[in-house]
Amino acid sequence: MFATIVNCVAVVLGSLLGLVVAGRVKDSYKNIVFDGAGITTIIIGVSMALRSGRIVYLAIALIAGGLIGTWLDIEGAILRFGVVLERLTTRRKPKAAAGSTSAGTAAAVEADSVNSSAKPTDDGRSGWDFGHGFLNASVLFCVGAMALVGSFKAGTEGDYSLILTKSVLDGFMAILMTAAMGPGVAFSALPILLYQGALTLAAGFLKPFVSDLMLAELTGIGGAFVLMIGLNLLGLKKIKTADFLPALLLIIVFVLADPLIAQLAVKLGI
Repeated sequence: MFATIVNCVAVVLGSLLGLVVAGRVKDSYKNIVFDGAGITTIIIGVSMALRSGRIVYLAIALIAGGLIGTWLDIEGAILRFGVVLERLTTRRKPKAAAGSTSAGTAAAVEADSVNSSAKPTDDGRSGWDFGHGFLNASVLFCVGAMALVGSFKAGTEGDYSLILTKSVLDGFMAILMTAAMGPGVAFSALPILLYQGALTLAAGFLKPFVSDLMLAELTGIGGAFVLMIGLNLLGLKKIKTADFLPALLLIIVFVLADPLIAQLAVKLGI
């Protein structure tokens, strides 16, 4: 758990530095930070997605997972949680029309969070979105081979090197993302703690199931998520990234069933 805690601290410190940087930079320069974060994220996503060796599994998992996530409204739930975090940690109050009820206020806040985009307003992307900052950073820092393999190495071998390396990378990325998206990025330390901590503690049990194919496909699907984040950051396409999270579970099922699928394909002459 030591390395995971270091990772969380690195993200928080990077986020704090990002807030300092953003507070002293003109809006015109914030555009550059925002675009730089988007391009960097896309590069990371492409490099991860190219690791996939079963593109059919990736495609089916993304489509089916996206449908399931949309039905469950996963992104909406995460953004609502982000609103709760924002209320607990800031003095900002949700806007409400005169005479509106508390239920109406809550609905307005929820709608504002879900419908808002990571892309700021007309002044040159100077606006911050707490919920999307929390969501995008959480996905970016938790998917990928470094989180998975690093947690297993830490849990089974006591080797913290990979997670510590990831901590440095996450810290620098947190600076960029916080400068672009605001303080919600810092709270991605919570999912990192839960996700990597759980993997580290369960490493001895889970490691036998993590083959090279499993690692490659999880990295590939994670790369697809990171690409979505990059597109959102650049304002090229509004994608509800979190709604695709069930694809992670589906890709695991496909990889575990891969031997059976291969045998069936041989029998069918595919």
